[in-house]
Amino acid sequence: MGQAASDTAPRQRKRRRSLLGRLVSWFFLLVVVLPVALILVFRFVPPPTTPLMIGTSIFDGPIRQRWVPLEAISPNLVRAVVAAEDDKFCSHYGFDLEAIDKAIERNAVSNRLRGASSISQQTAKNLFLGPDRTWLRKGVEAYLTVLIETFWPKRRIIETYLNIAEWGPRRFGAEAAARANFRKAAAQLSPFEAARLATVLPSPLVYRADVPGPFVARQSQVILNRMGEVRRDRLDACIYQ
Repeated sequence: MGQAASDTAPRQRKRRRSLLGRLVSWFFLLVVVLPVALILVFRFVPPPTTPLMIGTSIFDGPIRQRWVPLEAISPNLVRAVVAAEDDKFCSHYGFDLEAIDKAIERNAVSNRLRGASSISQQTAKNLFLGPDRTWLRKGVEAYLTVLIETFWPKRRIIETYLNIAEWGPRRFGAEAAARANFRKAAAQLSPFEAARLATVLPSPLVYRADVPGPFVARQSQVILNRMGEVRRDRLDACIYQ
């Protein structure tokens, strides 16, 4: 009886170590290997879909989205998005720390929470994550942002962002947005049209670029002026070298 008990204990410890080893291996695979592998693939291959696209297709119906290379997107739209969303895109490494500090200060005295996500962060979120807002999701987003900034050039980041961003009901990407709102290709967008699209980008299900209300009309002019600064100060230098 004593001999059997003494033999069982080492076997149990061995099984626990084996189980722990498998759990560690799966954790490493899911958290490190898989994200890095996908990000390396998507550096060269257009992502086939995103979680938000899948959810929209299931609950709202077929989506409109067609990937186009950055060369087929007007520089006006690129500059408008940089001006509106992340004017330090070319100088930071994924996180605009100054914008984050300002957002924290504003949120401390305001009931209306405001974010400070860079284009890189938004690309990571749109590509891999859902729309929920939790601290866990923000942590995963930050991790994925570091990977994207490590393995992708800035040009690929902005190209992916413009092709997967939601731009209206069941519309994703710059090409679908340009055709739905202005009946033209993304490559043909004027500065004013690009400014309108950049204005509605944070709330594409609330505002319209083709029939702008007072806010969109007013904010579009602000972004149009900032686009001139982006071009003058070469804030898009990492995209158009």
